This record gives sequence, structure tokens and C-alpha cells, in this order.
Amino acid sequence: MGVSELNIHLFRKINDLGKEYTYLNPSFVIITEYMVIFLALSVVYFWFTRTENNRMMIISASFAFILAEIIGKTAGKFHSNLQPFAELSSVNQLIDKAINNSFPSDHTILFFSFCVSFMLFKKKASFLWILLAMLVGLSRIWVGVHYPFDVLVGALVGSISAVLSYILIQRVKLFNKLLEIYEKVEKNLLPVKEKSKDL
Repeated sequence: MGVSELNIHLFRKINDLGKEYTYLNPSFVIITEYMVIFLALSVVYFWFTRTENNRMMIISASFAFILAEIIGKTAGKFHSNLQPFAELSSVNQLIDKAINNSFPSDHTILFFSFCVSFMLFKKKASFLWILLAMLVGLSRIWVGVHYPFDVLVGALVGSISAVLSYILIQRVKLFNKLLEIYEKVEKNLLPVKEKSKDL
């Protein structure tokens, strides 16, 4: 079985589950369409907790995503394939999507870049973040807009970028200096009210 045949075979195995277990389809549509909002809100929440660890985590995750997107777009120049619904028949397509190169999956790159970064900084919640990223990746196949290899490569690129970014953030002092400058400006614009102490 060649790579393309294996890709199609695995896609069919997962995507056809939506035809058999139709009651799960709404859940996977919500995951694939709206978990990005949850991720964005999590980023905002972590940033405005105003702790150094959380802010360095967001900086690391953002840098990881940018790096992963550059790698992903470069990979897309060397290999490309359209979405399964554009190439195959009888696809269980659950969301609308413009036809273009689906390799690798941008959604998967985004979630693995951030979720692996969150895992590296917040080890206690590592299982939940990785589970979220995996569910998003699975959902892209379930709704018919990506092949398994699109998702697998997106996950690898996002994860590797997150690890590289984590290592870089720990070693390059420039990020700490930039954060210090930002926080000085922030304190002037948005001062934190100190809690009054009982006498």
C-alpha cells in the first residue's frame, strides 16, 4: 500500500465514522470550528494574569506558531494536495471550506504549537492540553477537510516548533528584556490596584 493509498485508507476509516455515529457529528463540528475561540480566550487569560511564567509561555507559544507556520508553508511548496472532499467521492463533509492546498493542516499547527507550549510550561495540565490538540486534529479528518497525513505533519511541525521555541526562550535574554519594557508601559497605562490591608 503506497503512501497516498494509506492516507486515503486512514481518512476513510475516520471520516466514515461520522456516517455511522451521526450523533457525534455536532460535537466534532463544534471542536473544529469553535475551539479556536477557547484557545484565544485562554491566551488572553494567561497573559493578563500578569505572572512572568504565563507571559513567557504565551511569548514562547506565539513564536512557536510563527516558526511552525513558516515551516508548514515551506513544506506546502514541496508537496500539496487538495482537501479530501475535493478529491474523493462520498466524503462526509460537515463544514464549508474553500478548495486549496490542505497540506499541512494549519489548525493542527496552531493547536499543537500552543498546546505543547502550554504543556511545557504547565506540566500539571499537560494531558488536557495535548488531548485538546489531538481532538482538534481528529476533528479536521472527521469533518472531511483534511487527510490524516495533513494532520500528522501539522502536529509534528507544531510540536517540534514548540520545543525549539521553549529552549530558545529560556536561553535568549532579549525576550525577558522586551517583556520588562512592555510591563513598565503596561503598569503606567493599566496600573494594578493593590489590595488594602486590614489594620
